[in-house]
Amino acid sequence: MAVPFTIAALYRFASFPDPDAIARDLRLLCAELQTRGTLIVAGEGINGTVAGSEAGIAALVTHIRALPGCADLDVKYAVSEEAPFARMKVKVKAEIVTLGAGDLDPANRAGTYLDPADWNDLIADPDTVIIDTRNAYEVSVGSFEGAIDPETRSFRDFPAWFDDFAEKLREEGREPRIAMFCTGGIRCEKSTALVRARGFDEVYHLRGGILRYLEEMPETDSRWQGDCYVFDERVAVGHGLKPGDYLTCRACGLPHARTVAHDCPAGATGAWPHRGRED
Repeated sequence: MAVPFTIAALYRFASFPDPDAIARDLRLLCAELQTRGTLIVAGEGINGTVAGSEAGIAALVTHIRALPGCADLDVKYAVSEEAPFARMKVKVKAEIVTLGAGDLDPANRAGTYLDPADWNDLIADPDTVIIDTRNAYEVSVGSFEGAIDPETRSFRDFPAWFDDFAEKLREEGREPRIAMFCTGGIRCEKSTALVRARGFDEVYHLRGGILRYLEEMPETDSRWQGDCYVFDERVAVGHGLKPGDYLTCRACGLPHARTVAHDCPAGATGAWPHRGRED
């Protein structure tokens, strides 16, 4: 019987003064442990998804947790009977999740984390502004009740959208509590740092993102509506992380419900890009 692969999706915002040296060490270790997948290293931290033996992934995670500021590395585990990746890549980039908003400091300037129960209390308050930081094709599958959809095609579009939104808030004389969320936590963590850099102080985000919320929050108490789009073969998941009834269009890469006719934009002017990682 084949030994299943352990998959670890991980990220941590931290201050790495020499990301190239960290990447070199990771390449050597990953080769020794025979892991496959992608790790992105930057001055702001580390992000990626890797697969390998249970012992190999455990050793890799232990190594990453020993890096500066990474003791509380966020890791989500899964198991696969087949190898999910063909090879191992360790890349050095300017950002571990691309926002393109200049020098932010998510490791020290992100918003306040909230666990699911406290999150429910916050977003139930009508004075709280709830912002979905994901892209429009993800939001179309499901979102939190009352959340604003910025209708972005890429995370890089978020800063411009928020600057316009912030201007409207200030014209109205408002500086509200802002609650932000994304699939696994990385995008809302970085975008809360952006929002705080723009002068908003009372900013919160959902610890572990939507996936942890759907895993931990009983459906009877949930404020989530629909399913959650995910970047793997499941396409979407619901409460308890049960796979939803969605397919991915082979032409345009967008999700659509099995029971609904899909109006594919492929080939049309302004067609959506193919789906990719949560970055």
